[in-house]
Amino acid sequence: MRALRVDPNRRRYRALIGTGGIGSGLFFALNGNHTLGREESRSGRFLDRMDYCKLHIVAHYVHTLMGADFITLPIGKVGDDEPGRRLLDQMAEAGLDLRYVHTLLKEQTLYSICLVYPDGSGGNLTVDDSACARVDPTFIREAEADFDRFAGQGIALAMPEVPLAARTELLRLGTQYRFLRAASFTSGEMAQVRDSDMLTHVDLMAINIDEAAILADVESGQEPETVVEGVLELLRRIQPSMMVSITAGMHGSWTWDGGMLAHIPAHRVEAVGTAGAGDAHLSGILAGLAAGLSLGEAHELGALTAALSVTSPHTINVDIDRQSLKAFADTLGRHHESPLCPSMRQLLTNQ
Repeated sequence: MRALRVDPNRRRYRALIGTGGIGSGLFFALNGNHTLGREESRSGRFLDRMDYCKLHIVAHYVHTLMGADFITLPIGKVGDDEPGRRLLDQMAEAGLDLRYVHTLLKEQTLYSICLVYPDGSGGNLTVDDSACARVDPTFIREAEADFDRFAGQGIALAMPEVPLAARTELLRLGTQYRFLRAASFTSGEMAQVRDSDMLTHVDLMAINIDEAAILADVESGQEPETVVEGVLELLRRIQPSMMVSITAGMHGSWTWDGGMLAHIPAHRVEAVGTAGAGDAHLSGILAGLAAGLSLGEAHELGALTAALSVTSPHTINVDIDRQSLKAFADTLGRHHESPLCPSMRQLLTNQ
């Protein structure tokens, strides 16, 4: 598996330290598109797809793209059970440094059942009393020595599925040690996040269009462009210099670098499974920024990674690496849709 060719003199960050969910799940395809009723019994079938949680997805892709000399330190907890042991094996095989991933006795690993309707929509049923819920600020502070080791040269990543208090502490350490602070939030957290000062400690926020609408308090059903502008209007008051990434499925994605708004249409691919695409998008952006790309260039890498991710049924496409991204981009280019700017092509080429 090959990593990005990164000029050591250009590389901006040497490590990623992040917290968030570490867990797995199953996909269940429902029969019928009408919303599942409170007392309804509905038939369906389990799909041959594996679901992974957000921290695992992003850490996997960033480390795979950046290579073994880039240090990736997830902070989290799993249960002393078969899913937890399997996840630890998979993360170790990918090269992640697991010194801050602890196994808790008598606790269960985070697990969810992803419901999928025939029209492609769906939702998750996720346990709320897993080992991930035991990640607290004290546990986050155990990694302070590594924040100090990479002071001014690291990315602090705060992802959902662990308590907000733990993520707040991680962002605080990121501030103290001059890290790039990146964060993502769920729709259910947006009101609390908006009403707190948490966003003042974020340099890059990555959310989807539904989360963005709640953050900006925009009425449902509005065009994506209206939602994006609503988010920017809010952030100009709260954190004017914040970079923003907003994904909107078939409508493409937007980034804001504090001065310019950029949009990339969704690449035309045959999607097998769209779950995890937003996390793959963020992974590409973080890898691009770590490698020294501008946000606009990193946005292109994010869009490319997200598009290739949905060609796998699983929320981590283990076939994604530098070579596969380059080949995928070349395929798109043959259809007059090449996403590669010169800097991106240099990163992904064998030359």
